[in-house]
Amino acid sequence: MLSRRAMLAGGLLGGLGLRAARADVPVIRLGSLPFGTSTWEAAVIKARGLDTANGFQLDAVKLAGNDAARISFIGGQVDTIIGDLLWAARLGNDGQAVRFIPYSTSEGAVMVPADSPIKSLKDLDGKRFGVAGGPLDKNWLLLRAQAKDAAGIDLEHAAEIAYGAPPLITLKLEQGALDAALTYWTYCARLEAKGFRRLVGAEDIMHALGVAGDVSLIGYLFQDATVKEKPEAVAGFARASRAAKEMLAADPSAWEIVRPLMAAENDATFEALKRDFLAGIPRRPVAAERVDAEKLYAVMSRLGGTRLVGKGDGLPPDLYYDSGRNG
Repeated sequence: MLSRRAMLAGGLLGGLGLRAARADVPVIRLGSLPFGTSTWEAAVIKARGLDTANGFQLDAVKLAGNDAARISFIGGQVDTIIGDLLWAARLGNDGQAVRFIPYSTSEGAVMVPADSPIKSLKDLDGKRFGVAGGPLDKNWLLLRAQAKDAAGIDLEHAAEIAYGAPPLITLKLEQGALDAALTYWTYCARLEAKGFRRLVGAEDIMHALGVAGDVSLIGYLFQDATVKEKPEAVAGFARASRAAKEMLAADPSAWEIVRPLMAAENDATFEALKRDFLAGIPRRPVAAERVDAEKLYAVMSRLGGTRLVGKGDGLPPDLYYDSGRNG
């Protein structure tokens, strides 16, 4: 099945026809999902010339979904994707060295209707609760840990759990088929624009579990071989990514580039998505990120076991990319 999926991913990439770069300009191929926020950042990088200014050419390669992205990354058909910290750590612990560049601290949240009687985690007892993703979703594991610590309940058994893709879970909440739902931040922003409210955010849960600051659980992934093959281009990509984020934070006109990609049907949705994207810009040193990520890894490892983290007992030592040290 993996071989068949890889062939499908390869066929998709081959059909896209990557643009030829000048021989003296290295290319960074970014694999992105159609509605992923990495397309926002990539658009700003290209429109403002941040790739050429930093010594590389960015090629944004559209991929059909997360499976295609992971297969294309592992197979070397793209240089980088937005990926999960836990998956990157698992690859590293299994012998496939990966470097992680923090992308966003924005995560999911538990959403409820504005007039819901649910006011705390304890109120989820006995409720119809939707979880975007599956039983090993990182936000779900963190929420379970916090519910047990703060409210004394095991949500996995105390609530009526329904797992599903984020669009489906979000729709079921809107339709009233669920009392509450844990979903990804972009869907939370869209729900807020429709009058739903947050019960608790993943960032709040992380802080309650003992981390000092906001942690990026998703980031740009590069294979170690790519970093060694073209260190200047990878360092340039990291700089361009930071510069694009800073432009979006400081220059309202930069959002004119992004808005057509956001599928924001009204100004309220646009403003909510913009607010949460900017709130998620990583601001801390890599060393501080790692200290807190180790704490969260321990929690998720305890709850998810080897099905989630594999044979590793911690984050690989060289997981985080440090431009000062790696090139």
